Amino acid sequence: MIGILGFGRFGKLMANYLAKDFDVMVYNRSDNGDDIMASGAKPTSLEVACGQKMLILSVPISVFRETLETIAPLLAPDALVIDVCSVKEYPVRLMKDLLPEQVSILATHPMFGPDSAAHSLQGGKIVLCAERIDDSAYRKIKSYLISKGLVVVEVTPEAHDRQIAVSLALTHFIGRSLAEFGAMPLDVDTEGYQRLLHVLGVVENDTWQLFKDMNTYNPYAAESRSVFMEAVQKIHQQLAGEGSGKVLPGDY
Repeated sequence: MIGILGFGRFGKLMANYLAKDFDVMVYNRSDNGDDIMASGAKPTSLEVACGQKMLILSVPISVFRETLETIAPLLAPDALVIDVCSVKEYPVRLMKDLLPEQVSILATHPMFGPDSAAHSLQGGKIVLCAERIDDSAYRKIKSYLISKGLVVVEVTPEAHDRQIAVSLALTHFIGRSLAEFGAMPLDVDTEGYQRLLHVLGVVENDTWQLFKDMNTYNPYAAESRSVFMEAVQKIHQQLAGEGSGKVLPGDY
């Protein structure tokens, strides 16, 4: 059996897929047992979910420490705890510090979400950081993920966070900026503009909490954001400076 803590948008997505192959027990603080059963999983108590041999934590990064402190004494001695956070250094450090030493740890980051994987996992990426897990168990999990059409990317937590500070945090920052700007479909548009709207569409269904957490708990996100803003300001100033000059015939 597999236990899942949290039944938000991603917890629901996991339950929908995993319940096809395993018995899945879901604990969620909100009373949404009907939704859980509709996914093919079974609603259960915190104690029962934590008693499973495999426990997946699908909770916001901002409550990750609190969650670990709560579940640590409830875990089975041979449990495997898996996180799905969008940062990796922070949750790995907490799991190593707060979970019993005999509990195995697998840090993951599914690079897909409820919208992109609504109908299929085929071609989606999932990051795996094998921090404290038996080789045999790790290989079984990796093989299962590959059998579902997923592309497994194996990196260290640091390498993950450095790259995701650009590929995810910066993308969401641009998408949120487009939303604040008021970007919308236009009759007179370009393919490039349509791609910008796609970026906006990717992030607009995600919560502000997710956006805040991926920036707050990634030690490299602020630096990437600052470098990007400096580049934007440099281009803006360059255009303003060139625009103030006179255009001569020879400049064409």
